[in-house]
Amino acid sequence: MTDTSRAETILKEHRKSIDRLDSILVYTLAERFKQTQAVGLLKAEHSLPPSDPEREAKQIERLEDLAKQADLDPVFRKRIFKLRNCRSY
Repeated sequence: MTDTSRAETILKEHRKSIDRLDSILVYTLAERFKQTQAVGLLKAEHSLPPSDPEREAKQIERLEDLAKQADLDPVFRKRIFKLRNCRSY
Protein backbone atom coordinates (compact mmCIF):
# COMPACT_ATOMS: atom_id res chain seq x y z
CA MET A 1 0.00 0.00 0.00
CA THR A 2 1.40 3.41 -0.96
CA ASP A 3 1.53 6.31 1.45
CA THR A 4 -1.18 8.08 -0.56
CA SER A 5 -3.57 5.13 -0.55
CA ARG A 6 -2.92 4.57 3.16
CA ALA A 7 -3.69 8.26 3.80
CA GLU A 8 -6.90 7.97 1.74
CA THR A 9 -7.98 4.94 3.79
CA ILE A 10 -7.31 6.75 7.06
CA LEU A 11 -9.09 9.85 5.75
CA LYS A 12 -12.13 7.74 4.85
CA GLU A 13 -12.26 6.33 8.39
CA HIS A 14 -11.97 9.79 9.93
CA ARG A 15 -14.82 11.01 7.74
CA LYS A 16 -17.00 8.04 8.73
CA SER A 17 -16.36 8.90 12.36
CA ILE A 18 -17.22 12.55 11.76
CA ASP A 19 -20.44 11.53 9.99
CA ARG A 20 -21.44 9.34 12.95
CA LEU A 21 -20.68 12.16 15.39
CA ASP A 22 -22.71 14.61 13.28
CA SER A 23 -25.67 12.24 13.47
CA ILE A 24 -25.30 11.93 17.22
CA LEU A 25 -25.15 15.72 17.57
CA VAL A 26 -28.29 16.27 15.49
CA TYR A 27 -30.34 13.66 17.36
CA THR A 28 -29.01 14.87 20.73
CA LEU A 29 -29.93 18.47 19.91
CA ALA A 30 -33.39 17.38 18.76
CA GLU A 31 -33.93 15.54 22.06
CA ARG A 32 -32.67 18.55 24.00
CA PHE A 33 -35.14 20.82 22.20
CA LYS A 34 -37.98 18.40 23.01
CA GLN A 35 -37.01 18.49 26.68
CA THR A 36 -36.77 22.28 26.79
CA GLN A 37 -40.18 22.54 25.11
CA ALA A 38 -41.63 20.19 27.72
CA VAL A 39 -40.09 22.31 30.49
CA GLY A 40 -41.56 25.46 28.93
CA LEU A 41 -45.02 23.92 28.69
CA LEU A 42 -44.87 22.64 32.27
CA LYS A 43 -43.83 26.06 33.53
CA ALA A 44 -46.61 27.75 31.56
CA GLU A 45 -49.25 25.28 32.79
CA HIS A 46 -48.26 25.86 36.41
CA SER A 47 -47.58 29.61 36.18
CA LEU A 48 -43.91 29.12 37.00
CA PRO A 49 -41.37 31.76 35.97
CA PRO A 50 -40.13 31.18 32.42
CA SER A 51 -36.49 31.54 33.41
CA ASP A 52 -34.37 30.59 36.39
CA PRO A 53 -31.30 32.83 36.33
CA GLU A 54 -29.65 30.96 39.22
CA ARG A 55 -29.98 27.60 37.46
CA GLU A 56 -28.87 29.10 34.15
CA ALA A 57 -25.73 30.53 35.78
CA LYS A 58 -24.94 27.14 37.34
CA GLN A 59 -25.52 25.41 34.01
CA ILE A 60 -23.24 27.79 32.14
CA GLU A 61 -20.53 27.26 34.75
CA ARG A 62 -20.97 23.47 34.55
CA LEU A 63 -20.86 23.49 30.75
CA GLU A 64 -17.83 25.75 30.67
CA ASP A 65 -16.06 23.34 33.03
CA LEU A 66 -17.01 20.39 30.81
CA ALA A 67 -15.77 22.23 27.72
CA LYS A 68 -12.44 22.95 29.41
CA GLN A 69 -12.11 19.33 30.54
CA ALA A 70 -12.83 18.22 26.98
CA ASP A 71 -10.10 20.60 25.79
CA LEU A 72 -12.54 22.39 23.51
CA ASP A 73 -10.99 25.36 21.73
CA PRO A 74 -11.53 28.49 23.90
CA VAL A 75 -12.74 30.63 20.96
CA PHE A 76 -15.23 27.96 19.92
CA ARG A 77 -16.36 27.60 23.56
CA LYS A 78 -17.19 31.30 23.71
CA ARG A 79 -19.17 31.08 20.48
CA ILE A 80 -21.19 28.13 21.76
CA PHE A 81 -22.06 29.86 25.02
CA LYS A 82 -22.90 33.06 23.18
CA LEU A 83 -25.33 31.09 20.99
CA ARG A 84 -26.73 29.28 24.01
CA ASN A 85 -27.57 32.58 25.66
CA CYS A 86 -29.54 33.86 22.66
CA ARG A 87 -33.23 33.62 23.31
CA SER A 88 -35.88 33.51 20.61
CA TYR A 89 -38.84 33.61 23.00
